[in-house]
Amino acid sequence: MSRKDGTEQSYIPLGIFKLRIPFIHYRFEFPEGIQAIFMCATCLGAIPVLTEYLGVSYEIAWSMVIINGALYFLHALLGDPVVPGWITPAIPVVLAYLGNYAIGPERIKALVALQIMVGVIFFLMGVTGAANKLMKAIPVSIQGGILLGAAVAAVIGEFRTGARFDIYPIAICVSGLFAYFLLFSSTFQSMRKKNIILDNIGKYGMLPAIVLGIILGPLVKEISFPDVEIGTFFFIPKIEELLSTVSPLRLGFPDMSLYIAGIPTAIAAYIIAFGDFVTTDALIGEASQSRPDEIVDFNASRSNLISALRNFIMAVVAPYTQLCGPLWAAVTASTAQRYKEGRGAMDSIFSGVGTFRLSTAFAVAIIPVASLVRPVLPIALSITLLVQGYVCANLAMKMCKSDMDRGIAGVMGAVLAIKGAAWGLAIGVILHFLLAFNPWKEKA
Repeated sequence: MSRKDGTEQSYIPLGIFKLRIPFIHYRFEFPEGIQAIFMCATCLGAIPVLTEYLGVSYEIAWSMVIINGALYFLHALLGDPVVPGWITPAIPVVLAYLGNYAIGPERIKALVALQIMVGVIFFLMGVTGAANKLMKAIPVSIQGGILLGAAVAAVIGEFRTGARFDIYPIAICVSGLFAYFLLFSSTFQSMRKKNIILDNIGKYGMLPAIVLGIILGPLVKEISFPDVEIGTFFFIPKIEELLSTVSPLRLGFPDMSLYIAGIPTAIAAYIIAFGDFVTTDALIGEASQSRPDEIVDFNASRSNLISALRNFIMAVVAPYTQLCGPLWAAVTASTAQRYKEGRGAMDSIFSGVGTFRLSTAFAVAIIPVASLVRPVLPIALSITLLVQGYVCANLAMKMCKSDMDRGIAGVMGAVLAIKGAAWGLAIGVILHFLLAFNPWKEKA
């Protein structure tokens, strides 16, 4: 664990990867460990989506979440200084795509094919280092359209007839607005500077909003009071039943037509995920400026390869509607903020991100914790998607520099949200060449 100031945290070299083992190469950070126990509610929020869209039981979905949670730890283990997560903005796009297939084996195979294609793109980008070239080649209007489509799809998905808002209107409305206030309000940011209690609340991101949902939901009789189970402490994943239900090892791998059909959605998901690499570079770069005692090596190719590995494993063992993304921005930002307080607060960036993901890997399997948050899981998922909708819309607007870019992004986003990634990308490309492409434009 020891590190001389101005050097890199110790590791075992494995080519592009840097193996760091907890308690050997970095210490356990208790603040991140405690936060992880409560924030696992967001991870468990995948359960209602998996049960609804894949038709699996709660126990099978819980088993899938546990496996996914264990794979999160690969990033810190192999040298990626982040808290990884889902490709959250892509969830509405993925769910819209899966809606084209009948629930059951057909839809599961469509998801397997899609997640494998996402893994292939991550792998190719990591091996060739072509990610930067790809993003420079994609017009900002199309990038903005993808993000805007994800934003619109996320919000529409929560407010359409029969969706979660119709079932939990008060809890989602109040908790969602509270999350917006905590995360995006300039007033709250000013209040944090003057009040240490509010500042500490703000460091936990969406967690206070989820806690509010746990308290408010039963009071307005939209959800039941938590029935905390004290008996068996750990839930053991039902591996055999899981493999029989969702794994292509038992169901059979998809036909080539499903791989081809999933390419537009996979490309859209990767373009969305690529923004996380840019965000990571900015977060880690800013944090490193405050901590000259540690050299932090963020390598986008390494992060791409680890994300590819996670997607391949999940596709074969437990195909995941949330996909496997390179960053949980809110928690990585929170960890980086505490890291900037100095070595006494957090020894290494890896001790922070490693502790968080190691803790969530265990927390999602703790029965008392899971039973405590189980009633609020749909509300927690709605909060996550509403927040993601705001973030994606905000990024899309900032990305588009001209009125033409905003117009193309708006139309493309609407088509993508309603008709899916294939139609959205096609409309975006056509509009770009029809309106923005000008080979006769005079050079300045």
